[in-house]
Amino acid sequence: MQYGQGGPLLDITMELGELEEVHLPHFVCLGTNPSLRNEMKILHVEEHGVSVEEVHEVTRFHAKILHPKFSVISVILSYIFSRNIDVHCELMLYLTVKKQTLIPRLYLFPSNPSQIQAVEQQEKSQGSSRVLITRPEQAFKLNSYFRLNIPCSTYINPQKIHLIHRDSTPSFFRAVVKMTGVDIEMELFGDDERIAWKEVVSQDEYITATHSTSAVLGAGRLAESSLTGSTEQQLRSVRTEFVRRVSGPVLEGLLDGLLQHTVINQEEMESVKVIAERAEKARDIIDMVLRKGTESCSRMINLLGEMDPCLWTQLQNNSVGVPT
Repeated sequence: MQYGQGGPLLDITMELGELEEVHLPHFVCLGTNPSLRNEMKILHVEEHGVSVEEVHEVTRFHAKILHPKFSVISVILSYIFSRNIDVHCELMLYLTVKKQTLIPRLYLFPSNPSQIQAVEQQEKSQGSSRVLITRPEQAFKLNSYFRLNIPCSTYINPQKIHLIHRDSTPSFFRAVVKMTGVDIEMELFGDDERIAWKEVVSQDEYITATHSTSAVLGAGRLAESSLTGSTEQQLRSVRTEFVRRVSGPVLEGLLDGLLQHTVINQEEMESVKVIAERAEKARDIIDMVLRKGTESCSRMINLLGEMDPCLWTQLQNNSVGVPT
């Protein structure tokens, strides 16, 4: 018997004890075909091969198994059914504003918590802002194609997205709207060219959503125009005000960011974390980065602009000139 995937592939381990039951997520829509409950199985991938286990109970979004044995595991369906099933889907919209241009990115994929997280991480690294939109009212047919229409756009790529389960970050539509200050109308068409989903994002919504991103970009531009010299000289010129003004939560965020970007190592981070007094901790962080040179200073400036653009603007306005 051949099978097709009906849910995300999970790698679960349990070090101690045992569970009575576990509920595994699936993206199969049962409303259009309740008999699919009987076709669901659990796939185990182990060192010696694969095995299939019966499901104890199926709910709208989960398959329950009793006394589970953990391995790489997933909900599967008989292949004859899995090729033509309806699935619950996610639509995630992100916007980037560049001068007078809007760049929307619309993700479409079968519901999968790990892929939602992958999209969020990818977009966060790009400095994009998410705009909350409605979910489709009905399930979509797996293996079908969808086309996006945004009337005010000048470009949309790709022309169609194939709705399949992917282990990598999901595919998305990327559009270009050569104006701001307009409501964005979006329509998603299925294979039959009927509207499968539609949404209108008002200008007030996306201006609010992208405000923090714009503030970060604004902080970066201000850093270039209001401070002179190398990034090391720029950071040194705001040292006194940084120590006086920076908050405890921002310091903690800076430590995490500096560690993530390998500006500091774990030992250096721990040595700062044990410092109780805020100003002393701030002084230790900025002096540590200043000793590491221009590239590290540039990284700290970018992180500070992202975490507290208002503070970075204040620091520049109160900077002290440093001889070159």
